[in-house]
Order: sequence, then structure tokens, then C-alpha cells
Amino acid sequence: KTYFEWMNNIQPWCVSRQLWWGHRIPAWFGPDNKIFVEHNQSDAEKAAELHYGKKVKLVQDEDVLDTWFSSALWPFSTLGWPDNTKDLKKYYPTNVLVTGFDIIFFWVARMMMMGMHFMDDEVPFKEVYIHALVRDDKGQKMSKSKGNVLDPLDLSMKYGADSLRFTLTAMAAQGRDIKLSEERIAGYRNFSTKIWNGCKFLEFNECISELDNELNFVKLQVNKWIIDIYNQLNFKVKKSIVEYKFNDAADALYQFIWRDYCDWYIEFIKPIFNNPEDIESQKETKSVSIKIMKNVLLMLHPIMPYVTEEIFENLFRSNRLVISSPWPKLIKTEASLKNGIGLTIDIVSAIRSIRVEKNIPNKSRPTIILKNVSQEKKTIIEDNNNLIVNLAKLNQIKFASEQDEENEKSIITTIDEITLMIPTDGLIDVEAERNRLNKELASINNEIEIIEKRLNNSSFVEKAPLNIIEDVKSKKMVFDQRKSEIEKALVNL
Repeated sequence: KTYFEWMNNIQPWCVSRQLWWGHRIPAWFGPDNKIFVEHNQSDAEKAAELHYGKKVKLVQDEDVLDTWFSSALWPFSTLGWPDNTKDLKKYYPTNVLVTGFDIIFFWVARMMMMGMHFMDDEVPFKEVYIHALVRDDKGQKMSKSKGNVLDPLDLSMKYGADSLRFTLTAMAAQGRDIKLSEERIAGYRNFSTKIWNGCKFLEFNECISELDNELNFVKLQVNKWIIDIYNQLNFKVKKSIVEYKFNDAADALYQFIWRDYCDWYIEFIKPIFNNPEDIESQKETKSVSIKIMKNVLLMLHPIMPYVTEEIFENLFRSNRLVISSPWPKLIKTEASLKNGIGLTIDIVSAIRSIRVEKNIPNKSRPTIILKNVSQEKKTIIEDNNNLIVNLAKLNQIKFASEQDEENEKSIITTIDEITLMIPTDGLIDVEAERNRLNKELASINNEIEIIEKRLNNSSFVEKAPLNIIEDVKSKKMVFDQRKSEIEKALVNL
């Protein structure tokens, strides 16, 4: 809309600036200040000689054409135009222009106009990616007078260039400005550390060989699971980049590396590496784990080039630069990738959440009872029994028949139609836990009451800056969420 409004409703704009750089205005003044506008000084002198009947000294206007006039010539003037150079033939027109929305009519429209005028109606680019504007953490435009400028060089020195790059990419949702803060960048520095530690784990366990793209003999459920998740990731990242949804690509990579690979997959394969007798399982897992990690780092490379190159060179001993590597392929296997790891993760996650909510000590190893379990799900749970017991810190898993009554002194939850029960006898002090939660609830209710008084105060709402009001509302949302969690926990107790 902005673009076509400028094209269809074009208005005169100021053509000159009092600057020391740019294209000088092609106007020359004679002795009596008569103006001669020509293509160059030689033509101006000829026009002046014809007018005055003799040669005269001309003085060119000292101002330059408007900045956006020079910028409009950028796509071709930087390639040697008006000469028909090799660079001009090779690089004009280009595919994509990347810019902010605030200069669509200043720059994008003018470049299109100049391209069509000077380059035989050939536009300088086919697509325009309108990116977000980077503001401070309060959403205000950065300025030196406000003292809220975040210098990218300073941030790179402090947190690493990759952390800054990933932060900007992860927050670059289309149509929304970026509210940049040092806390976010510090958080993504932790992501770099997570990647490095995951790769060090592979190095420590001598995961150096790779399987071919055609994996015909993958038999372990955990390896089938990570290959299946990786293939989905490869498709999603590629699709997101093609659609310019770079934040979606960054988020998918972050979730896979941090959660699926480092938090779950590495924990699943530790027992395999610690079992020296199962040579075949070790061989398969070492090969799959390094193949997946290398491929994911190739996908991550455009966003985080430094840490990925560093890992390939120093940990994986690669003799090829990542930047010159092709995009990783999907991993195909003749064996079915069907697995039950998803259900295993759901059960472990649910038990961990209950332990946190009910304040169950880490040293306690409860027995869980599962009810309403189909034969297919029972087989999955039995196949992954050791994983669930070790990761959820259990004593054992029991299966109850449909006729068995639920123990009143049990914590009960539902996972994928399965009823999961944890008997509480001797596990937690119910009365002490109820008192602790009631005390926390009283404190939160007090905080909510204070916040509601501020928001109901018309003087505060009218006079306070918008960002302060938003901060107060955000705090209330956090307290409301925690209140809901405590009330739910009390009902369960």
C-alpha cells in the first residue's frame, strides 16, 4: 500500500541537500547568475558561450542531489554503470532487496523507478523482504540523546557475534518490531554453550564415523525417533527460509538442539554408551548421533557461522569449511521410523512436573501405576522401561487392570488416555505441602491486590507511560498464572 501510494500519487520532493558527498547538481552559474543545466560541464560551457557570445567562467552549484536520488541509482551505479561492465551483466538484476518498512517510498520505490528508466524497463529486484526495526527493550527507537543505544560491536564483544545474530533472527517475526535487550542475547549465548557441550559429549564418546544417507539397519527406537524428528526439522527450516520466515527457522533449530537432541536424545543414549557389551547398538548410535548433529549444524550455519565452523574444525576435525558445504539431505532408511519415544517423553515429563509441583524429594524413588493402557502402548512402555525408570527416578512401573480401584492417597494424572497414579504414602508430607502452598498463595494474592489498585487508579493510568502500564499488566499475568497453578496443586492434594 505504501509503495503504490507513492507511485500513483507522486508529489514533488526536495531535490537538494547541503552535504559534502553525493551527486552534485548539474547546474552552472554564469557571471550574471544565469543558470545553465546540462549533462556535464563541457556542455554547460558550450551553452554559456552560445548565450554570451564568448567564453565565460562558470561556477557549479555546490549542493548535491537528495540522498535518495543517489541511493536510487545504487543497484546499477555500483556495478560500473553507465558502462556495460561484466559486473553489471552478472549481478543486475538481483533477486532480493532487504530493507526496513520505514524507507519503502524513500528507497524501494525510487530504485524501481530509476531501474525502469535507465535499465530498459528491467527492475532491479524481484522480491523485497521488509524486516523488523530494532528498538530497545521498552519498544522505543534507539537514540544517543535517550542513552538507550545498544551498539552491536559492544554486544558482540560481550556475548559473541553468533549470540547477537541468533537473537535478531529468532525475534525477526514479519510485521513486528524487535525489542532488543541484553538479557535475551545472554540467553542465546547459553544456547551456544549448549551446542558446544553437546558436541563435546559426542567427541568424548568417540562419535566420529558416519552412516550413509541410506540407513538400512537402524533398529533402536531412540535412533528411529531422532531421525524422524530430524527429517521434519530439515523440511521445516528449508520451507521457513524460502518463505522468509527466518524466526520460524531459528525457533525450530533451537527447539530441536536444546530440547530434542541435548535434553532427551543424549540422555537416552548415555546408557547405550555405558554398556560395553552391546557393540552393535553402540556402533549404530554413534553413527546416527554424529550424522544428525553435523547436519543440524549445517542448517544452523547461516545464522551462527562462527560457532559452527569452530566445532567442525576443532571437535569434528573436518577438512572442509561449513560455508562451502551443501545443504544437508533428508536421512532415508528402508526400515520404518515408527517408534514409541514420544510416549516415553510424555510419561517422563509428566512425572517430572508432578515431582516439582508436589515438592517430591529427588532422592525419593516412587512406584508408578498405569491404568487403561492399550496393548500397543504397553509394549512401548515395556520396551522403554529402563529409560523411564532412570530418567524419572522411579522404583518401578506397574500396570493395573481396569477393575483395580484407584488409591485415594495417590496423585493422578492422564497421559494420552493412560491414567498415571503415584501413591503418596510415605512420599510427601501432605499437610506440610498444603501449608507451604497456602502461604505462597496468600503472598501472591497480596501482590495481585496491589497491582489491581494501581491499574484501577485513573491518575496512574492517565499519567504513566504506556510501557510502564504494560509492564505492570505483564506482572499481573505472571502472578495470575502462578495463582492458577497453586490452586490446581491444592485441589490435587
